[in-house]
Amino acid sequence: PVTTEPQVPKVKVGESIAQIQDLYRRLDQARFSPPLEDSRFHYGFNSTYLRQVVSYWRDRFDWNKQVDILNKYPHFKTQIEGSSFGFVHMGGVKIPKKKSAKPLLVIRIASSAGIFFFFSTHRSSRDSSDCGFFLLLFFFSRSGFDSLAAARIFYKLMQRLGFEEFYLQGGDWGGLICTNIAQMIPEKVKGLHLNFFPITKGGLKMLIALILGPYLPFLVGFTKEDVKRTFPFFEKNLYEMLRETGYMHIQGTKPDSAGCGLNDSPVGLAAYILEKFSTWTDKEFRDLEDGGLERKFSLDDLLTNVMIYWVTGTIVSSMRLYKENLNRNLDKRPDANCNCMPPTGITAFPNELMHTPWVFAKQQYKNLVSFSYMPRGGH
Repeated sequence: PVTTEPQVPKVKVGESIAQIQDLYRRLDQARFSPPLEDSRFHYGFNSTYLRQVVSYWRDRFDWNKQVDILNKYPHFKTQIEGSSFGFVHMGGVKIPKKKSAKPLLVIRIASSAGIFFFFSTHRSSRDSSDCGFFLLLFFFSRSGFDSLAAARIFYKLMQRLGFEEFYLQGGDWGGLICTNIAQMIPEKVKGLHLNFFPITKGGLKMLIALILGPYLPFLVGFTKEDVKRTFPFFEKNLYEMLRETGYMHIQGTKPDSAGCGLNDSPVGLAAYILEKFSTWTDKEFRDLEDGGLERKFSLDDLLTNVMIYWVTGTIVSSMRLYKENLNRNLDKRPDANCNCMPPTGITAFPNELMHTPWVFAKQQYKNLVSFSYMPRGGH
């Protein structure tokens, strides 16, 4: 039961004429570097296409309309341990009698800001209450804490909202935070679903599996799909990770340096965020002049996502999460050797940054009830 008690006040996404005027001024004064010939998206966001995005943003994008859409669902804000957290309550309003709503906590941290969960639910022709779930979609940007601290705070928040038991869904850093919650309080987590998940247990067994996997997959527990997505290992996993995680090294070491520029330039912010929506949706989109962005998304949705970071000024604090989590060896954290016991479902997408075979997942997620190989999709 989501309440509107003083400790969890209801809020609305606001509009500011001054902010929009400042945005337009910065867009008008943007400086573009010409791209290399035929570079497409291999060097990052192609500036020729970026000009088109900025032109749409400046002249056709309607932020007020997007704010109205965002405010169709109740937004709440609360403080825990001195930090402010926002969430959206979606669906589950018309739960049939004799049925109880099942709270589903969805955590998103990185470049998507969770906004696409919002839009997919908003545009669904099916009544979201039919499934008996309602979403608690959390956004947060506090600096100075890692996934373990985030897990502790989210559990406190669910307690404050009156939920003794709940379901979890996470991807990216949200996958690690959801896993940490499930490790801390397995008796409270009715089910866990992940689309990107951390594997902290490896060692010699994993190394042997990667060596024998291409030749004797049945011996190490690899499925045909695991073999297809994992090997050749260096090309499909290691080299791909090196190509796509340069941002992680920056954010994991000196996030404030890059953050200064992103927080000051809306064009730079858009290029930095939206480039990930291109490559992480389909790796082959690197070969396209427009990065294939509008094949899967609308510019309105993409720019709304960017605007959330711009108007709140939270890109720097969101980047600091990498620093907090990567400033020590993940293998030495208390959660590294802790099993995850709640019922778990995992969805594996073919264009994910790195494929993790189901047999590796079972080493940590002991009650793995489903592992689905999706035919398309990415991070």
